[in-house]
Amino acid sequence: MTSPKIQLNELVKPHWTEDDNQKASLAVKFVQLLMNDHNFDEVLANYGKNGYKQHNQTIADGIEGVISAIRTLTKNAPEFSYDVKNIFVDGNYVILHSHVTLKAKHRNNPKQGFNIIDTWKIENNDLVEHWDAVQGISFSMRLYTLLTGGKILNKNGIF
Repeated sequence: MTSPKIQLNELVKPHWTEDDNQKASLAVKFVQLLMNDHNFDEVLANYGKNGYKQHNQTIADGIEGVISAIRTLTKNAPEFSYDVKNIFVDGNYVILHSHVTLKAKHRNNPKQGFNIIDTWKIENNDLVEHWDAVQGISFSMRLYTLLTGGKILNKNGIF
């Protein structure tokens, strides 16, 4: 099975500067490698060099924390993928609005999966901080979030 590819060229906004494009590209490449390709070694080698502060309290701090969380998720749901629908860039922040599914057959089905907003802070061409908001779309995904979202793994707070 092939992993979905994020088409950044289809999501670029005409008012973006070269710096905005570079920041959006950095976040998209990270998400493609981590969430769609599940290439954890390359993510570890290329991201979080300047620290990676995690605000999703169910994920441990640092780039290793997010890799560990997604590695565990993909063991249970190997078809897990991110379909980025919108990208917003504001200064040092990049926001991805995505449709996330656990099964390939649910891709492009707006009644399945998760609606997720991810925000990254970028400094010195590196992702240094992350926040997210996750909304289960179907009943099973809302239940999954309820059952898996309880343990606090970092002390950074959600804001």
